[in-house]
Amino acid sequence: MEAEQAGEARSTAGKVLLATVKGDVHDIGKNIVGVVLACNNYEVIDLGVMVPAQRILDTTRSENADIIGLSGLITPSLDEMVHVASELTRQGFETPLVIGGATTSRAHTAVKIAPAYAGTTVHVLDASRSVDVLNKLLGEGKDTYAADVAATYENVREQYAARDSAKQLISLDTARANRFTFDASEADIHKPWLSITKVFEDYPLGRILPRIDWSPFFIAWELKGRYPTIFNDPEVGAVARQLFDEAQSLLDQVVTEKLLTAKAVLGIYPANSAGDDILVYSDETRSEVCTVFHTLRQQTAKRAGQPNLALADYVAPAESGVADYIGGFVVSIHGAEALAAKYEAEHDDYNAILVKAVADRLAEAFAEHLHELVRKGWWGYAEGEDLSNDELVRERYRGVRPAPGYPAQPDHTEKPVLFDLLNASEAIGVTLTESNAMRPAASVSGLYLAHPAARYFAVGKLQRDQVADYAKRKGMSLAEAERWLAPNLGYTPEPRALTEA
Repeated sequence: MEAEQAGEARSTAGKVLLATVKGDVHDIGKNIVGVVLACNNYEVIDLGVMVPAQRILDTTRSENADIIGLSGLITPSLDEMVHVASELTRQGFETPLVIGGATTSRAHTAVKIAPAYAGTTVHVLDASRSVDVLNKLLGEGKDTYAADVAATYENVREQYAARDSAKQLISLDTARANRFTFDASEADIHKPWLSITKVFEDYPLGRILPRIDWSPFFIAWELKGRYPTIFNDPEVGAVARQLFDEAQSLLDQVVTEKLLTAKAVLGIYPANSAGDDILVYSDETRSEVCTVFHTLRQQTAKRAGQPNLALADYVAPAESGVADYIGGFVVSIHGAEALAAKYEAEHDDYNAILVKAVADRLAEAFAEHLHELVRKGWWGYAEGEDLSNDELVRERYRGVRPAPGYPAQPDHTEKPVLFDLLNASEAIGVTLTESNAMRPAASVSGLYLAHPAARYFAVGKLQRDQVADYAKRKGMSLAEAERWLAPNLGYTPEPRALTEA
């Protein structure tokens, strides 16, 4: 700082280009990395979110960047990172590539991204480790470090291949024969009180606050520990307390001055299942199907007595003659991007990140709060429920609210189906990117399933027979289905499948 004030040029540790890849709007982690690097004398060029591959390459070349850092949160971003790596190779780059983000992993980086790039590729687990990794990539021992990383990732690929070959996957027909059996006598079906789609354009934030789960807030800042016991941690307790107090102060200001707006749309509809699909009807006559949700089934071999689950299993089959229901929702916190931009214009990076982290917590709390109202009131199948915040976090409630893109339904293309049913974009201004990320970023969407036995699960790896069947049901090509389901494929698709739109 003294050198800058004296007009002297300040030397830097290196020039780093950061970007959230095309189709993805999440940037809290990337922004934290940027601040950490800047504090450690790195020059940071932050291209923001939704950045196309060619812009990343062009800026790397024009700015002569020493490092490229890619970030992403949603699973389609993993495939986009592979595309960026491939383009870097095709266009002759050797700039070290650093990968980060909640959905990324060392395994995915080693198995999918590193083989696509001629240069060095490294996965960074969190911001606190980014400085050490960059120092090694640019330091005197960089060649030795690059060789060590390459050898480590080769070992990861071998272990991954061995682990995958050890998993026993069964055919789709066998998995369907071992489905969860729907029993109407155990389903305890309730006809919902809510018979229309409900829209909230400015829901009172004060009603949402009590349902905030603070533990993920600290994780976003890379402070390990559960709330509130994290405050007693000898290493991070004091920092966590300060961060929490500042978040509370910001929340007080947000509520008092109405700096953020909570919006939501939800509905509960007549529904039945048909195989692995969920049919949504226009009305109680059930004579017209207005929407179809397509679900995926587990294909990993199970022990005796354990079913191969699909979300459709929790809805009464149409042939049973039992009238069942399904719900859907989209909630969002508007205004965080504008407020963060205001802080950034004032060179207040800390509060710019803090407001986005708080908005994320509000969105998740809003989803929790509305689900509670659905269970206890609008659908009414859990009228006597009385759960604490901790019990809600541990999912002790009846039913589930699975979201497209998450383990029970990993396909993000089911999100537009939900949005069309709820008319979410027009109703509350939440839109989808080409990768089906929601904008604003502080948004949550999903389905409501009320079956008492419903639980969250991971679909896991899929065989080609199911992916082909799923593509046919959805009216898309096999290549397109494989592209969207790439992280879940239990086989190697044709090379074109991961590059075609």
